[in-house]
Amino acid sequence: MTALVALVEVSNTQNITSDTFFYGQSPPVYPSPIGIGTGNWSEAYKKAEAMVAQMTLDEKSNLTFGITSKTNGCSGNIPAIDRLGFPGLCLQDAGNGVRATDFVNGYPSGLHVGASWNKDLAYKRALAMGGEFRSKGINIVLGPVVGPLGRVSQGGRNWEGFSNDPYLSGSLVFETVRGTQDNGVITSTKHFIGNEQETNRNPATNLAGQHVESISSNIDDRSMHELYLWPFQDAVHAGTGNIMCSYNRLNNSHGCANSKTLNGLLKTELGFNGFVVSDWFAQHSGVSSALAGLDMAMPDSEGFWGSNLTTAIRNGSVPMSRLNDMATRIIASWYQMGQDNGYPAPGIGMPVDILVSHKAVNARNPSSKQVILDAAIEGHVLVKNVNSTLPLKSPKLLSLFGYDAKAPDQNNPAAGLGSWMFGFESGNINEAIPGFLGTPQVIPISQIAINGTVISGGGSGANSPAYINAPFDALQEKAYQADTTILWDFINVNATANVDGASDACLVFINAFASEGFDRVGLHDDFSDALVNNIADQCSNTIVVIHNAGVRLVDQFIDHPNVTAVIFAHLPGQDSGRALVSLLYGDFSPSGKLPYSVPMNESAFGALLSPALPAAPYTLFPQDDFTEGVYIDYRAFDAQNITPRYEFGFGLSYTTFGYLNLRILALSGVSRATYPTGLIREGGAEDLWDVITTVTADVKNTGAVDGAEVAQLYVGIPGGPIRQLRGFSKVHIQAGHTATVRFDLTRRDLSVWDVVAQQWKLQSGKYYIYVGASSRILYLDGTLII
Repeated sequence: MTALVALVEVSNTQNITSDTFFYGQSPPVYPSPIGIGTGNWSEAYKKAEAMVAQMTLDEKSNLTFGITSKTNGCSGNIPAIDRLGFPGLCLQDAGNGVRATDFVNGYPSGLHVGASWNKDLAYKRALAMGGEFRSKGINIVLGPVVGPLGRVSQGGRNWEGFSNDPYLSGSLVFETVRGTQDNGVITSTKHFIGNEQETNRNPATNLAGQHVESISSNIDDRSMHELYLWPFQDAVHAGTGNIMCSYNRLNNSHGCANSKTLNGLLKTELGFNGFVVSDWFAQHSGVSSALAGLDMAMPDSEGFWGSNLTTAIRNGSVPMSRLNDMATRIIASWYQMGQDNGYPAPGIGMPVDILVSHKAVNARNPSSKQVILDAAIEGHVLVKNVNSTLPLKSPKLLSLFGYDAKAPDQNNPAAGLGSWMFGFESGNINEAIPGFLGTPQVIPISQIAINGTVISGGGSGANSPAYINAPFDALQEKAYQADTTILWDFINVNATANVDGASDACLVFINAFASEGFDRVGLHDDFSDALVNNIADQCSNTIVVIHNAGVRLVDQFIDHPNVTAVIFAHLPGQDSGRALVSLLYGDFSPSGKLPYSVPMNESAFGALLSPALPAAPYTLFPQDDFTEGVYIDYRAFDAQNITPRYEFGFGLSYTTFGYLNLRILALSGVSRATYPTGLIREGGAEDLWDVITTVTADVKNTGAVDGAEVAQLYVGIPGGPIRQLRGFSKVHIQAGHTATVRFDLTRRDLSVWDVVAQQWKLQSGKYYIYVGASSRILYLDGTLII
């Protein structure tokens, strides 16, 4: 809070021109903790310490910064130490599949997995993806993403993460880390921390030619712990071998030189055993970043380390113990994942230049096909279905409209920063280049990708699909099988298309695109809304499919009497069309739920609609004050009594479910002391994970078809938001049958962060327990007394 108060006190009449004004606003935490290898890391640390003890000063130093490889096309490389049997490391994007290479799959994106609310599926997806990274000789996958959390509704990278709810995000990142690392691949969970917007994420030059610093995310202690740190804590608890620090400043200290977050939160409080790598070009200092807890700089050290680091070691500016710890953490992570035993050579499947002849390393495994399809299916969310419009019932004529129905006209690599490399096959890569390079954004940003369907967002989180099965492709094939006539118009996308009067249904395909490098400029676009309304004016059974890389408002057409069904199709990966058609025709019942809220109007988001911008007196040092605390998305809507169009956790099915028999059992023999007393292990005090209470409920499929339901548990914690997600269970239930769901509530789940004691506090008092189908459809409620 000190940073926030200081900023308020500054005169608004003159711009601050020196960074010294902000010194001390992020508390210093030194020295950087020396890793000791807790839990099952002990053996890896012993091996790493033995290897590091044999290294020269230069060999240790060379582990800490990237080099340009002449033998592979990895995003980052650490050189080999041949005499010690260390082959080096390949680091490669990203969390939704291997980027910028061939013979890999394009998986559903993080947001799509979030909409599935399926922990088992998240694990299976990660296991399949991790196998591809391993086959390509990638040691460190630069993902998954839990930062940004999704605080800013127009955030350009929200789609890479799972949800703007920390519990849902944390549950799914836990499974993703486990699944990926079960292949022996190190996960780089990112971006640590407070990286909630793309605008001014990096130092840049503005239109006036002035140097503008990175945006500072000014976050109070409680919000940090209860929102932004929460999913990272789950990733560390799962054993992630690496954490990537972020571009932004945090309380006016750079994310990759912030001793409070790296030394204090991550390495001390969370007991992190692995190493910290910078985001690409996010290192802005030498000695200070080393002392603050940065262990590896990428893609190189920009002159900050290398010979300058060894000089700092020799003159005592950086103690040898710090360098030894940096090297040990890196090598221990390599050992921990078993990469010393039979792992493919670094970058063996990543050609330096994909346009010249190279060895084909096919990383695709036939066993992944079902996982890719299942994940694509389950991330679709049906939000409107008037009179059971869906599933389609043997239609004779379907009419298709919209720029998003077909595959892009190109899916092919090109030299340089091309569309294929960064997932812009359907969009305009030039919109993202300024954000990558730190130059002024003079090119208008589009809200949509008008050149075809989108299966992922853009930027380093994009993937390289083996094919794109677009909705049009799958519907054509289904028409052949079902003897259906299909008409289409993808040319007249400016709301002038005509409709055959005999159409049984009209399907309109639109999208909402987002990418790294820029933030979205809106949550709906008039162009697409006009297209929907034009078709609906002519067709009494209009079905809208939206491939959305984040929140997309629908109130411009949702109440049109002829709009009978709406699906948020998110970013399904390469099996997009096949997954959609299986839902449209009822092969599967929709089971996705929204991992965010959809309000009726942008104004519901208030200050959290758009990214913070530079403004006097902080024109050169832009500030983003997180004054809303823990109240984002549904927490804010509940507190402000705002009724959303579709609430967090909402989603329809082709069947119905009933809830009954809530049972709350406080376990005996478990400490209910105010503060945890356990040893620090991966993820924090070990007794934070003790189960204190179990809650069960019965869910009955009361409809006529089989289906899956996501039962959700919310807790009203004393002194906190009205409700917070603290459990969910996805169960498949046959028609007429009942399943029992169980939720285990841990000490951590029921605690609040005590900013004075600097501990998780389990309060005495009454806790309200709610179970239901969404954050506002809560059929069962009870109380827990602690």
